[in-house]
Amino acid sequence: MTLEFVGFTARRTADLVETNTVIDDAAYWDSQAATFDDGADHGLRDPRVREAWRRLLTAHLPAAPAAIADIGCGTGSLSVLLAAEGYAVTGLDFAPAMIRAARAKARAAGVGARFVLSDAAAPTLPPGSFDVVLARHVLWAMPDIDVALAGWLRLLLPGGTLVLVEGRWSTGAGLTTAEAGRAVLRHRGDAIITALDEPALWGGPVGDERYLLVSRR
Repeated sequence: MTLEFVGFTARRTADLVETNTVIDDAAYWDSQAATFDDGADHGLRDPRVREAWRRLLTAHLPAAPAAIADIGCGTGSLSVLLAAEGYAVTGLDFAPAMIRAARAKARAAGVGARFVLSDAAAPTLPPGSFDVVLARHVLWAMPDIDVALAGWLRLLLPGGTLVLVEGRWSTGAGLTTAEAGRAVLRHRGDAIITALDEPALWGGPVGDERYLLVSRR
């Protein structure tokens, strides 16, 4: 098994507040849908932020038109971004208002991304149907990350790629790189973790732990 870290500097764990409260109520996330895209990395409204995410993701994805399952897609910003690059994207979220926003975003962009109402913890998508499973800031919120990972990996075709964007944020919520890496290696043969500290990805500088994890086998 291979666990590799790219581009990290040490951070003091003492700076983190031990808080990992997860809100798993769809009604709450429905209430957030109208303002969710106000976050620079959520809405991708700034062309510089959008381009940073486009470059990051396409560098780690197979060529279009590979099939991508975007787990916990929220308002669909990444789904629409990748559909515009020619990928066959299916976004999934358990909050109806998020799915409505994602569908509206896809229509406005003129792309064919598909969106499904389903729980990321137990996705109702056909197994063995996707070249890529993508999840951004979702794994940390799962009630059982091993169950969630197993369900996500069942969606992959043989030789498929798992792409996670996660973090251990200044609030103390999230997963450390070690936690995420160990979790993935319980199911896969590799986990390549790259620091995501480029300000353009977030709309400005960040000081906490944010990273990309890619597993190809």
